[in-house]
Amino acid sequence: MKKFLLNTVEGRVLVAGFVLTALFLIYVIVGTAQGSPGAKVALVVFITHCVGSRAGAIGLCILNGVDPVTTIALNFYLECLIVCYTYASFALSTNGIFRAAWIKRAMRMLKEKAEDKKEKIARWGWIGIFTFVMAPLPVTGPVVGTIIGYMLRMHLFSNFSAAGLGTLTAIVAWCYGFDVLEHRFAMLQYVFVAICVLIIIPYLKPLKKFIDSLRHERDE
Repeated sequence: MKKFLLNTVEGRVLVAGFVLTALFLIYVIVGTAQGSPGAKVALVVFITHCVGSRAGAIGLCILNGVDPVTTIALNFYLECLIVCYTYASFALSTNGIFRAAWIKRAMRMLKEKAEDKKEKIARWGWIGIFTFVMAPLPVTGPVVGTIIGYMLRMHLFSNFSAAGLGTLTAIVAWCYGFDVLEHRFAMLQYVFVAICVLIIIPYLKPLKKFIDSLRHERDE
């Protein structure tokens, strides 16, 4: 297993995810033990990213008084962490190395999302991935973006650099946009609630489908 993880690109990406997760958990555990409110905020922000809400996660940081530089660094870090797992899982399940049914099912859902956007991005290459990841629209972001890059057989560095720069650009824009709303218009809480609703709605049908498929397999 060690040889496999270190000798394949996907394996090294997965190991990078493990390292980033370990560092994040150390920060959360130590911070919680010391009574740091920032550690609890970071954990909630991570959960928010896991459900696909980049804007919601950034809004949480601003609402809790996290400064812009920390907000940008934390959210970029967490997006990188999540991408390491999703990219590696998709590649390894596609190659037949990961065979767990729940992983294949989750990756199939991501593949369906990526297939819808792949043809539009293919001719633009690096710029296409960058723009797609940066765009503040549903089903965009580095998770689907890097999977599209994998499906287009982009080199890992080109794929991750496009997705990474697009992610960083979007985070900076959201961060300072929310900061203006909070300090000048006192509207951030209402915008945040609206974003949460818009993020949750598209996930209701796929989530129901995923749960029904698990129940169907259990009954069989």
